[in-house]
Amino acid sequence: MKRNIRELFMIALGCAIYAFSLDLISVPNKLADGGISGITLMLRHFFNINMGVSTIVLNLPLFLLGYHFMNKKQLIYTIWGTACLSFFLYFWKASNLIPEIDFHNDLFLSAISAGTLSGLGLGTIFRFKGTSGGTDILAKIAQLKFGISSGKVILMLDVVVLGISLSYLDATHMMYTILASYILAKVMDFIQEGAYTAKGVLIISDDFEKISKQIDEKMERGLTYFQGYGGYKMDDKHVIYVVVSPREIPFLKEIIFSIDPNAFVSIMEVHEAYGEGFTYGPKPKTKLF
Repeated sequence: MKRNIRELFMIALGCAIYAFSLDLISVPNKLADGGISGITLMLRHFFNINMGVSTIVLNLPLFLLGYHFMNKKQLIYTIWGTACLSFFLYFWKASNLIPEIDFHNDLFLSAISAGTLSGLGLGTIFRFKGTSGGTDILAKIAQLKFGISSGKVILMLDVVVLGISLSYLDATHMMYTILASYILAKVMDFIQEGAYTAKGVLIISDDFEKISKQIDEKMERGLTYFQGYGGYKMDDKHVIYVVVSPREIPFLKEIIFSIDPNAFVSIMEVHEAYGEGFTYGPKPKTKLF
């Protein structure tokens, strides 16, 4: 129950940030958006319809479709996310608590601000298992019913909506909208994948036992052996897999190559690491390091 309450709260917070970006940055600076949000921006421009109202109305038929394809929790979180987004879209505009942020024709700054805040909001929503409704529901249905990638469906729908948005935006504003969308995607991925970056290291060496012992004794890092098979000599190989922090990489390479200068080492990004040494039981830090 505590976890569910925390997730619902964070979804609401993400919706508040995303709505703030749409209402107070995208609208005054004439930037468009994709999906349902892009349609609500057009309805506001042509008919002066509040985005909060149009968001909930456009999502009602999508809820009926989602009911047949989503489990109970997914549907509840989707309805909650859509309701929160609609509320905050109405709230930011109606309350005048914060004035619209007009960057006075500085479209580059507008695109960066809108993309960053929208990515922060949407990334928070998705990180805590929510959605903002709209094209997310259609993408989920397409994936479950027809096996089509949800990313492809969202991209296709966004392209259609952005194309229609040219009916009230010029090419310059549209290009800056695309820049904002690119920044949004990058920020959203960053929020979903986690701010902490570790390094995963694969080590192939005939001296794997010596290397493993030194890693254990000098770095106090756990490691795992994979059973490999050499492609040239067709012999059995032991592959060491260890996850370390980025600042430990130089010391790790020093250990490896001092034992086996011919060792094969592959280093990859690890966006999140859970377990001892990362999320619990970290090594005590000295005053120097």
